[in-house]
Amino acid sequence: MRELVVLGTSGQVPTRRRNLNGYLLRWDDEGLLFDPGEGTQRQMLLAGVRSSSITKILLTHFHGDHCMGLPGVVQRLTLDDVARPVAVYYPAGGQDYLDHLIRSSIHHAGAMLKFYPVQAPAVLETTPSFVLSAMPLDHRVEAIGYRLEQPPVRHMLADRLDELGIAGSDVGALKRRGSIAAAGRQVMLDEVTEVRAGQKFAFVMDTRLCDAAFDLARDADMLLCESTYLSTEQELANQYGHMTAADAARVASEVNVRLLVLTHFSQRYDDTDSLLAEARAVFPNTVAAKDLTTIALPPRR
Repeated sequence: MRELVVLGTSGQVPTRRRNLNGYLLRWDDEGLLFDPGEGTQRQMLLAGVRSSSITKILLTHFHGDHCMGLPGVVQRLTLDDVARPVAVYYPAGGQDYLDHLIRSSIHHAGAMLKFYPVQAPAVLETTPSFVLSAMPLDHRVEAIGYRLEQPPVRHMLADRLDELGIAGSDVGALKRRGSIAAAGRQVMLDEVTEVRAGQKFAFVMDTRLCDAAFDLARDADMLLCESTYLSTEQELANQYGHMTAADAARVASEVNVRLLVLTHFSQRYDDTDSLLAEARAVFPNTVAAKDLTTIALPPRR
């Protein structure tokens, strides 16, 4: 199962309808929690996200709307007796802030946390399911974006297998050995398979337009991207190190993104209709994230 659970979509302060940032990406048996802002623990409860499903916590930077929920989430891991280690990735320059957040109140520190300060650009982790990497963004403080990329997948072609009379346990043997005797000859794995690109997910939060935003998003099946302002506030966006909805759409349109998900909306907008319309004028396959909803990652191409 690969899907995005939206826990909060507001930037800087919450609104009556939107909680501060928080996003859980379910990727097979992993649960990656991005930028837990204040109130994330309660949003997890409302969205049906168990603390035991979290395997990684990833922070883009240390502005409060992206990290003030971390202490509650960490303490909840302890209260729920989550036995597995949880990796915590964060910008290396924010070590003092990370330490203060983890020790912000009296509690029994029982969560099994493994801390990974990130000096981007870097490949952070490689698993059979994905490669996790980070790149530096252009915000007012040190900030990084993240990318998950599934390695290419070799797909068996049922019609070719049938044509050559390969079935049952012989299919597994062909996968393991790379070739098998069939149809009076040695059949190579390449003859009955094709390589398909794996799925890709990009997380681009607080930043001005920059090369790294395009690189993180390239060929992504889903790009979750901040769109704090409308383009009528472009000067304000530049001043405070943010993107507009049109900026986000430009990134998506230029680097072959399949689905653009807008988030991190300024409190000045009561709803997201205008931001969504602005983005769709540039990149039609755009949705606006809504609190406590789930968005499926598009299937492999």
